[in-house]
Amino acid sequence: RLPPDCLAGSRAGNAAGCDLCADGAAAGRCLTCGLRLCRFCCRAHRRQKKTASHAVTELESNKDCSQAGKPLLCPSHPTEELRLFCEQCDQPVCRECVLGKHRQHPCDFTGNVIHRHGDALRDLLKGSQQHMDTLEDVLSQVDEMGSAVRSRAEAVAAEICQFARGYVKAIEEHRDRLLKQLEDLKVQKENLLHLQKAQLQQLLLDMRTGVEFTEQLLMSGSDVEILVTKGVVSSRLTKLNSTAYSTHPSVDDRIQFSPHERAGQCCGYEVFGAILNKVVDPARCTLHGEDLHSARQNQLSAFTLLCKDTTGERMGRGGEAVRVTITHKDRRDCALKPTVCDNGDGTYCISYSPEEPGLYVVCVCVKGQHVQGSPFTLMVKHKFREHQGVFHCCTFCSSGGQKAARCACGGTMPGGYQGCGHGHKGHPGCYHWSCCGQVKESSECLCVPPSDTSQRSLLRTVAL
Repeated sequence: RLPPDCLAGSRAGNAAGCDLCADGAAAGRCLTCGLRLCRFCCRAHRRQKKTASHAVTELESNKDCSQAGKPLLCPSHPTEELRLFCEQCDQPVCRECVLGKHRQHPCDFTGNVIHRHGDALRDLLKGSQQHMDTLEDVLSQVDEMGSAVRSRAEAVAAEICQFARGYVKAIEEHRDRLLKQLEDLKVQKENLLHLQKAQLQQLLLDMRTGVEFTEQLLMSGSDVEILVTKGVVSSRLTKLNSTAYSTHPSVDDRIQFSPHERAGQCCGYEVFGAILNKVVDPARCTLHGEDLHSARQNQLSAFTLLCKDTTGERMGRGGEAVRVTITHKDRRDCALKPTVCDNGDGTYCISYSPEEPGLYVVCVCVKGQHVQGSPFTLMVKHKFREHQGVFHCCTFCSSGGQKAARCACGGTMPGGYQGCGHGHKGHPGCYHWSCCGQVKESSECLCVPPSDTSQRSLLRTVAL
């Protein structure tokens, strides 16, 4: 056994140092191991699985540090000092413990194992210190990134403020421009009304003067005076009566503001809001399309309505009240339900699918008034009759050279051949339909459904 004071003698040279790392000052003492520990080793001692149950106390003063070297007694055997270390249990033990429950465990004096365990802790300490350096570097980077984020946020805030100031300026300029446009429009309408008023007042004055003169002439003038001035007075009144004038104001008060209308750019910013002074004129609206006056049974057809204003210019926007009715001319109970699609550019697509053939009356109204050309008639033909034959050069070729093969076109060949051949009248070397003789491949079949016999011959020809 080692002398009782061997452990104390080994610590005498460094009474205030850490027994594990030998770097830090002792700040605590493990009552189980009897080791002096710095603050870092104290925390590590409590976290280690094998030493987590050890009792570690803090040293309050240098006096406590000097007393930390006193021998520690075994908690199981209070009269015995902890001088041995059980490698299997990883804890200091006394002589009685070695003779007792640690009998078969490898044990050695604490002075012999302290360096090995201290080196292991020092290696762990170096790893921890490296992590600490890394963490400090990361924390420094986090602080720098925080400063960068704050600086960037301030820069973006300045950009937002600058953008907002420019946007507000653009909106204000757009507002002033709209107000100027509105003022010009108002002055223009007022000038037109003043001009119309002056013309009407002058015409009224001329008519009043002529009427008063004529009335005075008829009441006070002699027969000779009336007859003498009759020609001049009649000419004057006739001219006044034939003077054309509008029975309505030359302009209207239809001035609208559309806040959602795109108004281009102002100061580099896109702005919205426009003054709409165009008014649709049903009498100037026009209809266009191939299916305007003719259509096929059970086939979707459509035509287009183009809305224009009072000056004949295209409206350029939608939203008008368009009403379309399509009624059979002979059967009032037969009416179509057309679909009106607003394209948003002043045009409206009107589609319909007639189920019954015949003549229809179409009415297209905008704001309750007929457009130009409305109402008009629409002829719905029977559904397209498909060809039942083949589109070929001749029956003789398509039948494989059979004499009895017939063609609905009626053509024959010399030599007793019933089918048409190259160069017969009406089809000189032309491709044509075998069922009706039409020379256009996309044409409609003109023949009536054939009988069973001819149908069999026709099918045979088609198959061949």
